[in-house]
Amino acid sequence: MYFKSFFDEQLAHMSYLIGCQRTGEAIVIDPARNIQPYFDVAKKEGFNISAATETHIHADYLSGARELAHHHGAKLYVSDEGDKDWKYQYVDQYEHELLTEGSTFKIGNIHFDVIHTPGHTPESISFLLTDKGGGANEPMGIFTGDFLFVGDVGRPDLLEKAAGVAGTSESGARQMFESLRKVEKLSDFLQVWPAHGAGSACGKSLGAVPMSTLGYEKKFNWAFQIKEEEKFIEELLAGQPEPPKYFAQMKKLNKTGPELLRKEETPKVSLSDAANAVVVDTRPAKEFAAGHAEDTINIPYNKSFTNWSGWLLNYDQDIVLIAEQDQLADIKKSLQSIGLDQVTGYVVPTELSRDLEEYKNIPASNAKELMEDEDYFVIDVRNQSEWDSGHIPGGHHLMLGTLTDNLDEIPKDKKIIAHCQSGARSAIGTSLLLKNGFKDVLNLEGGFSAWEKEGLPVKKD
Repeated sequence: MYFKSFFDEQLAHMSYLIGCQRTGEAIVIDPARNIQPYFDVAKKEGFNISAATETHIHADYLSGARELAHHHGAKLYVSDEGDKDWKYQYVDQYEHELLTEGSTFKIGNIHFDVIHTPGHTPESISFLLTDKGGGANEPMGIFTGDFLFVGDVGRPDLLEKAAGVAGTSESGARQMFESLRKVEKLSDFLQVWPAHGAGSACGKSLGAVPMSTLGYEKKFNWAFQIKEEEKFIEELLAGQPEPPKYFAQMKKLNKTGPELLRKEETPKVSLSDAANAVVVDTRPAKEFAAGHAEDTINIPYNKSFTNWSGWLLNYDQDIVLIAEQDQLADIKKSLQSIGLDQVTGYVVPTELSRDLEEYKNIPASNAKELMEDEDYFVIDVRNQSEWDSGHIPGGHHLMLGTLTDNLDEIPKDKKIIAHCQSGARSAIGTSLLLKNGFKDVLNLEGGFSAWEKEGLPVKKD
């Protein structure tokens, strides 16, 4: 058997290529939309990718399953669990097999047994892998998708918070409790192969280790330690992070069928050509602060780029990028990974005019002095859990992802000091405020961490 994992650090997404070395067949599990890495490895190792499968209808990225089926004839193995609202609506176009509890399928001499493991979503399934070609008669490991992570379990509140399905948080938590009881009966030696690692918004405390064993998780994962159902539900639902806005769009598109990727060149344009587009400056925050074109927003191209693009960009508006040409292809792939395909042009930074807008970063000690002036309004763009754990007295909590939805809460006649934990998110927030007409904005350098380090006052509600 051949085993290869793939990790997208911007989405904290794990996918897998499993191949039978005797027959040359291979399957991709929970494929990303960019399927080229799988074929690069398959070609090198001599495999034909004949199948693809998913553990559930994903909400945090756009699946590559349809790409594999449409362009390469891969057979799709997908869940048929859950009610009518959680069925794949596009698979009838392709060769496919619907899976439920107890289903089995094989790729060459590698056998997969299906377990229904709802909780994160109603249709969620897990796959037990047995390498019969290697002589095994027991499973080696389990692909758990977003059901079981290293150190955590999948959140059950996304259907309610992101997809608007009322009342499903608690019912999902109860299903999660039962799914854990089912899986804890399996052998301790099973390897656990999840679909996400640390940094994913599909859980609240995922470990950074890419894989684990079921025995280790039974012993150290908090979710296995709580045996009383009501206590488990309370703990699971408490402190879940805000789900990114784009999750609802991903869930819809992955159910109805993602658009097939188009291979199009992105033209170089001028800012005057971008009148109806949102212009995203992908340079580091310090460069943007030192000089940027008015009415542009700054989402630096780093590990957080995809997440904040999903929070802040609309799916029905064209996008023009300010980016270096050698980064353009990677930036587009990052946007395409969550279905933001509408990049209509790019501008290289050297072609920005000399008449640029600036903003300043301010040290915590200086910020403290300014905050004593009633003319200043302090905005904290961190998550709710961060705010709850301690915040600057007199600050106003407007989480970055919802900042532009709440501009009417910001007084027009005040000067603004924006901050987050380190200064990175508030730099994005500062760009949003500038674009929306708040021109007197300072960004707290080092954020709340710098504030605490200076020994300045902290309030807890």
